Amino acid sequence: MGNYYADRLFGSKLQQVYDLVSPRIRQYLDAETSYVIENVQGASRVLELGCGYGRAMGEVAPHVARIVGNDISRGSLDLATSYLRRFRNCDLVRMDASRPAFREGTFDAVFCIQNGISAFGRNRHELVAEAVRVAREGGVVLFSSYSPRIWTDRLDWFRAQSEAGLLGEIDESQTRDGTIVCKDGFRSTTVEGIEFRALFAEVGLAATVCEVDGSSVFARVVKKGRG
Repeated sequence: MGNYYADRLFGSKLQQVYDLVSPRIRQYLDAETSYVIENVQGASRVLELGCGYGRAMGEVAPHVARIVGNDISRGSLDLATSYLRRFRNCDLVRMDASRPAFREGTFDAVFCIQNGISAFGRNRHELVAEAVRVAREGGVVLFSSYSPRIWTDRLDWFRAQSEAGLLGEIDESQTRDGTIVCKDGFRSTTVEGIEFRALFAEVGLAATVCEVDGSSVFARVVKKGRG
């Protein structure tokens, strides 16, 4: 069940990652959460796949009735419990995002941001299919990855994480074209709009793909009702 974010980069170490952000990366993070809020505002029940220590949940929580965050790391969820203690509408569960133990149609909205579709190290087809499954008919599903236009700032951020000992040494010979590789086995790829469309097409849905802030590529779908 483990991956890099469960075994090495979790809890307070994951929080340190966000202490290293440049103004441009902060802008990117804020733009992502703003886009999510625009799409889920007023929802009764929302799920974040891969919530980490609760960074995005804390931004979204004031705008929805209830939000559930799942993560594979117990350490990150322990920190999230403290990080989100001021909110009464947040629930946290430990589970694999590609196999969420929720009934079909549980949530009004499901979101997975900041390139979680790559970072989780899980089958992308399963992640998308399960996100759609647990969304209700008419519910919104959102996934994001990095835009190529933020590549330089993204790479600088990952280099800063490496220099701080949060990631392994960057393998500069293998790092290019949207993929960051570390010598300890860490690998961060990206998902382009055409792939997002293909992934959702497999479950019979047409994804609307847009670029947000020159930072993120977002895929947005509304789950169709039957009949």
